[in-house]
Amino acid sequence: MNEPVRRGHPLTVVAIATIVALVLVALIGPWLALADPLKVDMEQKLRPPSRAHPFGTDELGRDLFSRVVHGTRLSLLAAAVVVGIAMALGVPVGMVAGYAGGRLDEVLMRITDVFLAFPSLILAMAVAAVFGPGLRNAVLAVAIVWWPTYARLMRAVTLVGRGLDYVDAARAMGASNRRIIARHLLPNSLSPLLVRASMDAGRAVLMTAGLSFIGLGAQPPVPEWGAMVARGRDFFLDSWWYSMFPGLSIYVTVLAFSLFGDSLRDMLDPRLRHL
Repeated sequence: MNEPVRRGHPLTVVAIATIVALVLVALIGPWLALADPLKVDMEQKLRPPSRAHPFGTDELGRDLFSRVVHGTRLSLLAAAVVVGIAMALGVPVGMVAGYAGGRLDEVLMRITDVFLAFPSLILAMAVAAVFGPGLRNAVLAVAIVWWPTYARLMRAVTLVGRGLDYVDAARAMGASNRRIIARHLLPNSLSPLLVRASMDAGRAVLMTAGLSFIGLGAQPPVPEWGAMVARGRDFFLDSWWYSMFPGLSIYVTVLAFSLFGDSLRDMLDPRLRHL
C-alpha cells in the first residue's frame, strides 16, 4: 500500500463512516426525529438541551434536534443536485472543447472564463438575487457558478487523452469521434471527476448554507442549517445551542467530504502509488 493512503487510512475510515451516517440520517430522518420540525410551542421556547429536546429549542419552541435532522436531507440533496448539474453542464463542454480544439475550443473556454473571472460566492449571490430567495434558486445559482470548473478539468483531461496511443489506434481503425469520446476518453476521465465531485459535495453544502445565512437561500420555516445559524445569531449569548448544533453539522459534513476526497485522490492517482 502506498504511503499517502496508509498515513491517511484512519481519517479515511472516519470520513467514510461520517458520510454513511449522514446519508442514513437523511434517509431515515422522519423516523429518527419524531418531533415535528415545524411545530410551534411558545411554552418551550429557547429551552437548553435536555432529554426531551437533545439540541434544545428555538425562539418558537421548535425542537432543534428534529430540525437539524431534517436539515441533513436538505443539505445533502442540495449538494447532490449542485454537483450533478455542474457536471452535466461542464463535462460535455470541456470534452468537446478539448477534443475539437481550434476556434470552438477558444469560444467555449472564453465563455467559461467569464464565469471564472468573478469570485464564486459573489457570483452565486448575484445569480441567487436575480432568481429570488429560495433553496431551489440557491442550488441553481451555485451550480451555474461551478460548471466552468468541470469544463476546465475535462478539457485538460481530454487534451492529454486525445494524444495517447490507444486513441490514435481507435482513430486509425475508423472509430467515430463520438465513439472515441464515449468509449475511450470519458471512462478514463472518471477518476479526476470522482475526486472533484467528492470534494465539491462538501463545498456545495457550505455555499448553499452561506446563501441561506445571508437570506438568499432557504426561507422560514424551512429547517435548513445555514438559515438556522443565521437566526440563532440573535440569541447566541443566552442560547448558544441554537447556532452551535446546525453550525457543527455544517462543519462535520464539509470536513468529512474533504477528507474523503483527499483520500480518494491519493488512491486513484497513479503518480502517488510509488511515493
